[in-house]
Parts: sequence; structure tokens; C-alpha cells
Amino acid sequence: MIKTLTNLFKQDKEKFVVPKGVQDVIPITAIYDDGIFQVGKDKFSKTFKFSDINYAVASREDKETMFLEYSELLNSLDSGATTKITINNRRLNRLDFEKTILIPKTSDELDEYREEYNKILLEKATGANAIVQDKYMTISVNKKNVEDARTYFSRVGADLIAHFGRLGSKCVELETDERLRIFHDFYRVGEESTFVNSAF
Repeated sequence: MIKTLTNLFKQDKEKFVVPKGVQDVIPITAIYDDGIFQVGKDKFSKTFKFSDINYAVASREDKETMFLEYSELLNSLDSGATTKITINNRRLNRLDFEKTILIPKTSDELDEYREEYNKILLEKATGANAIVQDKYMTISVNKKNVEDARTYFSRVGADLIAHFGRLGSKCVELETDERLRIFHDFYRVGEESTFVNSAF
């Protein structure tokens, strides 16, 4: 175990260059169209988004089952890779919310019900300071090339999705534009709706 950790620390060491701007602080050297980022000389990362589980309201037996399944999930992660869990609290973007969640009007006799339902959704969403919590798991691994990284992430991704599924959580791989959107929204607070994917 100590040998593995020592090897990981050696792989993570790279020559430090003083950043001249914000873009130099973000350690991405290449972006691939399947959501894999190259984050060092031979290090690649992939991010997965997962939903919350109802642990607090579960029965004692269900809690034990969830705990054991979560332990299995953690043990399934490769010791030769770095895994980071990120919990991102962000303000709800009202324009995005209205586009994706609210029911559009169709100019029929049911529009008044749609309007009422949308009003309820907006009230719920804008309550509690309109904070949305996103949960991500980012896995970074040293591989010789992007093809080896793709093979590795396809295996690990399938395992993660299966484990989270058994926990009652939905886990999805993030595509490139979704990962770039996270950076955009983080560094450009208030300009979330202006995101344009110009990486390709």
C-alpha cells in the first residue's frame, strides 16, 4: 500500500510554472470529444455526475445495505488512480431552469393548469436561496496515451454506474461540453446562460 502511494506521489510531481493568468491555473493540456481531459504529461481524467440518495429517510436495514454497497463502491476504485468527490453548491440559473424544467404552453384549454404547476415549481426552486447542489466524481489516472485511458475509463465507468445504481443513485459520464460548462459557470458567475461550446 505504501509503495502504491509513493508511486502515485511520484507521478503527480511535475515542474511548477508560475501562472500568468486564470487559464494557466486550470491544469488542462488537451480536451477530447468523449469527455476525457489530459491534465498532465501522461495523466488523464474523466468526470461522472451522480444524484443524491435518500439515506436519512431509509430504514435501518436499508441504511446497512447502502453502507455496505458504498463500501464496495469505494473498494472497487483502482488504487493506482486518484479519485476526487466534488460537491458544488451553485445558484439556480432561472433561465436554464425555465428552459429545461417548466412545462411549455401549447395554447389549449390546459394552459392554465400548466401555468399554475410552473408557478409552484418556480416557488419551490427559488426558495432556500435558490441553491442547487451538484455531485461529481473525477477519476485521474496515468496512462501512456488516450486510447489506454479510454479503455480504462470505459471499464471503470461501467463499474461506477452499476454500483451507484444499486445504491439507488443515477450516475452518468459527463461529456466534454458538460465538463466545460462546469468551469464556465464557476469562473463566470452570473453569466451562466451565455455559455457557448467553442472548444471544437
